[in-house]
Amino acid sequence: MEISAATHAFATLGHPGRMAVFRLLMRFAPRGVRPTEIADALGLKPNTLSHHLADLTASGLVTVERRGRSLFYAIDLEATEALVGHLALDMGRARPDLLAPLLATRKDTAMRDTDFDVLFICSGNSARSIFAEALLRDLGRGKFQAFSAGTRPGTALNPFALEVLERNGHDITSLRSKHISEFQGPGAPVMDFVFTVCDTAAAEECPPWPGQPITGHWGLPDPVKAAGTDAEKALVFAQTYASLRRRITAFVALPFDSLSRLSLQSRVDAIGADDTARA
Repeated sequence: MEISAATHAFATLGHPGRMAVFRLLMRFAPRGVRPTEIADALGLKPNTLSHHLADLTASGLVTVERRGRSLFYAIDLEATEALVGHLALDMGRARPDLLAPLLATRKDTAMRDTDFDVLFICSGNSARSIFAEALLRDLGRGKFQAFSAGTRPGTALNPFALEVLERNGHDITSLRSKHISEFQGPGAPVMDFVFTVCDTAAAEECPPWPGQPITGHWGLPDPVKAAGTDAEKALVFAQTYASLRRRITAFVALPFDSLSRLSLQSRVDAIGADDTARA
């Protein structure tokens, strides 16, 4: 990255409001987000957000795309990669004392019961993330240890969700609603993958996860908000379950042993962006 472009990008990120928008868009990457959703998540006035988005777009760090009547803003991953590389390799001269902590790998693989620990996050942890936990637990064939949690969990799981799981042969006795803090303290499993399965959870500000897990956004509409008769609501829950089953089936089929971390991140992003998985 040229010095002039890097200077412009760093100056743009030097404002706390623009940095907050950039951080939020990174949590949704590579997907785009509507300005109204950004404003709601960050509590920004529309005109203030408009200025921030214009500055980020002008810096080259963010792209904008029109789909129908809506604008979607997304991180330009190539530009962001170039900026990080400029900071670490050019300015930082690739010093090992700077890069080693970023490139550290897990040391405890020999003592683990499963190959991968995976956490699914939603807002209420009553349906979507519970579906994902049960699906990965049962489809993963012992290769994955699956967990789920909510940023604002309720006290009980949704009865429609439990009905769908039971009908599809999943054991529901061990499933419960959990707060995300259970997985952020000392002694918690070090995650290899962290997925958000709803936009509300993706918009939440969370501290960096230990162990540098691969993250993905597999957002789906909230079946809990479905209206209509009980039969119509049950159909929405069944469709949500089917969408997550397709995604998790694709995930467990990945050739993990032959994929680099970069390739694995790309595959995870592709699974989340697959429109056929959004019933």
